[in-house]
Amino acid sequence: MFKAEPVMTRLAFAASDRPEAQEACERLAKRYGDVGLDRAQVIVALGGDGFMLECLHHRIPDGPPIYGMNRGSVGFLMNEYSEDDLLERINAAERALIHPLRMQATDVHGQAHEALAINEVSLLRQTRQTAKLRISIDGKVRLAELVCDGALVATPAGSTAYNLSAHGPIIPLGAGVLALTPISVFRPRRWRGALLPHRARVRIEALETDKRPVSAVADYTEVRDVVTVDVHENRDIAMTLLFDREFNLEERVLKEQFAS
Repeated sequence: MFKAEPVMTRLAFAASDRPEAQEACERLAKRYGDVGLDRAQVIVALGGDGFMLECLHHRIPDGPPIYGMNRGSVGFLMNEYSEDDLLERINAAERALIHPLRMQATDVHGQAHEALAINEVSLLRQTRQTAKLRISIDGKVRLAELVCDGALVATPAGSTAYNLSAHGPIIPLGAGVLALTPISVFRPRRWRGALLPHRARVRIEALETDKRPVSAVADYTEVRDVVTVDVHENRDIAMTLLFDREFNLEERVLKEQFAS
């Protein structure tokens, strides 16, 4: 027998520190009530994409769905802002499951670091010297030496962020792939990156770290002076975003591919 989804009426509101987000939070909480984060069926996030990433990270691994409304600048992961019919919009919304990347990095001192990334894991040169990287996929070296400003591994949800700015591909959510994208390649000049199965395990080694130091960043967690960085998708964690049906995340990703 089909089991209907429970009606979601218990909301908690969270806002970025922008004045327009704070003011909206106060008005909406007064109008719809705020039961607190621990009792909420849905978190309503008010801000931009950066604040949405913060909310997702704070609610890992078992937080309720998040419905964002844009009170920031970009708002790719947010719905349009409106104070009317909020409960109706939330209960009619479509769900998008997001799986993060897990980064495991080792620095030059042998210390291990772990972090999760919803958008991407990026390696970046720390000085005026270009980085030298070696890239292996599932234990096999695929690129023995990449001279560049850096490289990144992006999720489908993050493919329209830094990855797109680095001329990487936009990935539909259901494609089951990750983007491996170089940043400002010097050699080999014609290499523009690769699409990898979502099960792939990526290892990026920093070469000549004494004069070419490299940092690794998982969303906004940075590790300096890395030697090796291992990245894979963590399917054990799934976060849920809610989007208005007329402009859900799949539609946004598709529309972005035809933007001029």
